[in-house]
Amino acid sequence: MDGSLLDIGEVARRSGLAPSALRFYEAKGLIEPAGRNGHRRAYHPDVLVRLGMINCARSAGFTVAEVASFLAARPGDGVGERMTAKAEALDEQIAQLTRLRDSLRHAAVCDHDPVVDCPDFRRAIGRVPAGG
Repeated sequence: MDGSLLDIGEVARRSGLAPSALRFYEAKGLIEPAGRNGHRRAYHPDVLVRLGMINCARSAGFTVAEVASFLAARPGDGVGERMTAKAEALDEQIAQLTRLRDSLRHAAVCDHDPVVDCPDFRRAIGRVPAGG
């Protein structure tokens, strides 16, 4: 085996993923081994970057099918529209999470009883208009 290749155990350790997850991603076409070390799969070290992209996308709510489609995307193949739509959905999710973070920070120091009835808390999570 090429000394620069990483066996599946090392990739699992470095990526924080179980070997079964790596085999699953391989079966779905998201990654591919560069060879074998005995009976163990071996990967080029750059698979760690690809796994980082996959993990990031999965944690943002992308399905495995969406990740596969995006990883295979080429200019002009129509994936751009789906990427734009997903980016817009992520913008909304980020806005919601930002409001939640702000409301939690407010709740941590608020003396309103109960905190969830505090007008500032409600405004922070976006449930009450600023004038209300």
